[in-house]
Amino acid sequence: MSIDLTVMYAAHDAFRRDLERLGKAAADGTAGTPAVRAGWANFTRQLHIHHTAEDSDLWPRVERRAEGRPRDIALLADMAAEHARIDPLLTDVERALRDGSAELGSLVHALATTLDEHLAHEERSALPLIQEVLTPEDWGAFTGRIRKTQGLRGAAVFVPWIVDGVAPADRATFLGALPPPVRVLNRLFWEPGYRRKGLWVN
Repeated sequence: MSIDLTVMYAAHDAFRRDLERLGKAAADGTAGTPAVRAGWANFTRQLHIHHTAEDSDLWPRVERRAEGRPRDIALLADMAAEHARIDPLLTDVERALRDGSAELGSLVHALATTLDEHLAHEERSALPLIQEVLTPEDWGAFTGRIRKTQGLRGAAVFVPWIVDGVAPADRATFLGALPPPVRVLNRLFWEPGYRRKGLWVN
């Protein structure tokens, strides 16, 4: 039985989208606005939750299933190392935003390039490995950890954040992977609340 990775791919696309938005804001001089700062704060929170859950739960779970396969174990070490390379770049961008630094654009570019390389590597190599070695129960335990970390209040931001500005077909695919009650909550309450926050909107 295959694992549904729809939400994983959608989160990756949302990370890429937000850094495109930040790069544009840096270029047009709006990076210091409350809307952009709020968008950046949400981006860093979502990325922290995502990478922390991978490092503490997902990669160790895959490693146990891939025991005796040195190449796969090395891949998982690469995933953790790539996360570690991203962290100081996040700090650099945060500092540049706070200080109004002229280097913000180049720092955002460095972060976006490094993160995209990591996400592409994960999609090319680690996600197929996950499909190969994990059971749906393993995957459910990992996603359950993320849901517990997010909580209901976090989910009320996460779900509409994922579909913010995406093409209708991609929106339908993502929402279709969620339980019907979550889709109802998102339509009636979460998306209207998210729009009122005005993330990235100037």
